[in-house]
Amino acid sequence: MTWQRQAIFTCVVVWPLGIRVYYQQDNPILFLLLGGTTLLKELFTKTKKRKYAEIPSEAAKQDVPEGIMTKCPGCKKIIYTRELAKNLKVCFHCGRHYPMNARERIQSFLDEGSFEEMDAGMISKNPLGFPEYIEKLEKDRKKTHLNEAVVTGTGMVNGNKIAIALMDSTFRMGSMGSVVGEKITRAVEKADELGVPFVIFTASGGARMQEGVLSLMQMAKTSVALKRFSDNGGLFISIMTHPTTGGVSASFASLGDYNIAEPGALIGFAGRRIIEQTIREELPEDFQTAEFLMKHGQLDAVISRHDLKEKIGTILELHQSGGELAW
Repeated sequence: MTWQRQAIFTCVVVWPLGIRVYYQQDNPILFLLLGGTTLLKELFTKTKKRKYAEIPSEAAKQDVPEGIMTKCPGCKKIIYTRELAKNLKVCFHCGRHYPMNARERIQSFLDEGSFEEMDAGMISKNPLGFPEYIEKLEKDRKKTHLNEAVVTGTGMVNGNKIAIALMDSTFRMGSMGSVVGEKITRAVEKADELGVPFVIFTASGGARMQEGVLSLMQMAKTSVALKRFSDNGGLFISIMTHPTTGGVSASFASLGDYNIAEPGALIGFAGRRIIEQTIREELPEDFQTAEFLMKHGQLDAVISRHDLKEKIGTILELHQSGGELAW
């Protein structure tokens, strides 16, 4: 189109965009000059803001290291993992007791620098030729820096010497194979030799299936060793932690002169579902917990981890020659 000189124009400046709008009265056509051609639709159509989900970059993800926070399964509160460790892995809000490995138990329960390990070099073989068993054992050794699912030795609790065994559920779920049974038996015999009490922390899924009947034989072997120890006047304290199940709960874990458990620990032989299907009844909500067993007379005490060392120390002092209870 060619503009005629006689045409009358009206110029409107739209501030602050700096857009000049020229309107020809005779022919209503708009021309917009903004350093080039601009479409009317884009200028005068109201556009909706699009909402997009913001995906954090890899750099942003790395700003928060993995494992710095822990969400409590009990109360759903978020806790700093480091602070949880300082509190002996007990939730500040609901008191939930998280599992501890053997090394953490040694640090929290025994007097500093008093632990002397026994039989650390014993490792399991594969007597039944179970497929991939050796590979799984090696994988757990690298992951846990342990040779087996139990650590044994001697140490002191508030100045009282003991022999001790600490099961570790991070190694093959603390399952009891030939080496686990042998190490516990040797620890009991060491306590008998030294004339000191024997203390065990149990945490196990039961007998180790890869060793079949050889695993089940450890129930009898450890029980016989504890009977000889008891006949010689030895004191045996069993502390059951989460979880203590299967053949371990059915043998040495339940044979203590004092049977103690941590709060909320799962303790039982068969699984809840199997029992319900067998008896065809619904079990109580707290079935197989430490509190349930305490209520029904199968435990002597349920003791918080924070109080455990003090309470066990008191029991040990009572059984020393001339020991007296200070009320």
